[in-house]
Amino acid sequence: MPDNEHVGLTAGQVENFISDGFVKVEDAFSPDLAARARAELWHDMGLSPDRPEGWAQPVVRIGVKSSPPFVEAANTPRLRKAYDQLAGEGRWLAPMGVGTFPIRFPSPEAPGDVGWHVDVSFGTDNPDFMQWRANVMSKGRALLMLFLFSDVGPDDAPTIIRKGSHAVIARELLPYGEAGATLGQLSADGYASTSGCAEELATGAAGTVYLCHPFLVHSAQPHRGQQPRFMAQPPLLPRGELDPSSPASPVQLAIRQACAL
Repeated sequence: MPDNEHVGLTAGQVENFISDGFVKVEDAFSPDLAARARAELWHDMGLSPDRPEGWAQPVVRIGVKSSPPFVEAANTPRLRKAYDQLAGEGRWLAPMGVGTFPIRFPSPEAPGDVGWHVDVSFGTDNPDFMQWRANVMSKGRALLMLFLFSDVGPDDAPTIIRKGSHAVIARELLPYGEAGATLGQLSADGYASTSGCAEELATGAAGTVYLCHPFLVHSAQPHRGQQPRFMAQPPLLPRGELDPSSPASPVQLAIRQACAL
């Protein structure tokens, strides 16, 4: 881990988060932690990195992992400082695990889960996931996070991010108030309102983490590389409800600026 692991984010990175909806944190956790985590995931899948003939499916999903390598990876001093800087000091819960893992394998087959979306954050007790909801206060989610547990290049099915799309979604959520909008409502037009946003690939070395605004529009894509991609997409959970009397965090500032509040 670099000597500056305790520094967190620069002022410029925080400003970019507000405007772009994400920030890339390199060396957020160590290559050793990434390797230990991959070993567990290979075991869980019943597959081997040395036997590619067994990689029959384009994507294998693993749920939340709460063993030491994953908890340590999500709670490094560098990340905890960044959580404070983006979500607000004392306003988030320390991650007790990491997941889920859509582990993507090189394959000519379509993975079946490609498409633009936002990650909704409450109402998840409804059996119809298209009825799950998000609101303009981002109830139930402080950040969306992408943890790279393997090296991810442009051909390795990196998540596609639409820069600035969080501001568009904030404006769309505003009229729905506290009740929020369902995933079905948000997805009705295929996120056409964000089609003009520049796109960026979530690439990086193992140990890279993308800290994203909860409203960021993103998509999976097929794997056209050589080695499996190990990535987790956990939320950072908020500590309680939003306190209007507290100073606005960068997550809130992005919403306020987008909605001219």
